[in-house]
Amino acid sequence: MFLLQKSRLIRQQKILPIALPPPHALNSLPMSASPPIAARSALPPAIENLLQDFALLDDWEERYRYVVELGGELAPLAKKDYSAANKVSGCASQVWLVSEHRDGALHLRGDSDAHIVRGLIAILLKFYSGRPPQQILASDADQLFTRLGLADHLTAQRANGFRSMVERIRALAAARLVK
Repeated sequence: MFLLQKSRLIRQQKILPIALPPPHALNSLPMSASPPIAARSALPPAIENLLQDFALLDDWEERYRYVVELGGELAPLAKKDYSAANKVSGCASQVWLVSEHRDGALHLRGDSDAHIVRGLIAILLKFYSGRPPQQILASDADQLFTRLGLADHLTAQRANGFRSMVERIRALAAARLVK
């Protein structure tokens, strides 16, 4: 947990070694088929903090360890949540995503049997959970992963698994719009 503590301490002191690109850069829709949604939202504060944390890390190994640490912070799922209905297909590791819609927002929880994938889930939950379905559909997690420098370092299997998790989250959000 050293990297998490280090980044939080530096953030509390409001010391940032580099300037970050503006938050609105992540809010464009990908070129893939997505429903047109007029309203674009700002990034969740947890993602702003995450971008600042990653800016403090010197190399890929530190970022990798940080992603694993983030996964270690995930709350465990209830035994009943490890069901076939919650399992994400297309991932090399076992991944489960659970959603709950309340107060107009989609709240997500997840888990995996692989440490790095747990970290990727933690990042996706920071990005998507607690947001209205329209904002989820209007947000581009691929751009986030590129900004975090993860896109260049994930294996093809992990990248495919990441895309499968994003597709599942987007499908959950789209399903809430039709109800």
